[in-house]
Amino acid sequence: MRNLLYRLIGSKIKQEPKILLFDSCEAASEIAFMLRGDWNGCNGVEIDKVDEIAIDTAASLIQAKWCYQGASQTLLDRLATDIFLHRYAIGDRYFYNANLRCAELSSLDLSDIHLGYAFLNLANLSHTNLSKADLTSADMTQANLSDCNLSQSTLLRANLQNTNLSRANLRGANLSYACLDNANLSEADLTGAKLAYTNLQTANLDGAVY
Repeated sequence: MRNLLYRLIGSKIKQEPKILLFDSCEAASEIAFMLRGDWNGCNGVEIDKVDEIAIDTAASLIQAKWCYQGASQTLLDRLATDIFLHRYAIGDRYFYNANLRCAELSSLDLSDIHLGYAFLNLANLSHTNLSKADLTSADMTQANLSDCNLSQSTLLRANLQNTNLSRANLRGANLSYACLDNANLSEADLTGAKLAYTNLQTANLDGAVY
């Protein structure tokens, strides 16, 4: 009985693997090889035992920067727009924690992209197709998302404070727990959107459908 209890306690305190994010796919691949981690084919590495000294040493050898997935502050340099678009064009869809602050990304097709925890504040994404995008916990404060297609997208816990979402297509989007303080949702289509625990009291909903 005691041995069973020890096993149960041990299984509960066992640490979950950590996801490390690097500033390029090539760096992630090399780090995964050096630290015996699992490369996800993009800029992420899953590692069971975290040794920050070993990670820093390996990263310095190849002049790479890294941070944990979901870090509250990015440690990655700003991702240049041309590099970002090139990576998307060749099939890369995973840009977790990407620093795209103030980026000019209007009138593009970025459907099915993964931008969880990304920094998109002050970015221009007007008229861009972001349908089925994963924008979980993304910082999109003061971004321009007017006329943007966000249908079936995931905006769970996203920060959309003071964001322009006028005429945006948000049909079927998940906006649960999102911050929409002073957001402009005039004439936006929110048909079928999930709005659990979403505060819309200070948002502009003039002409919006929901």
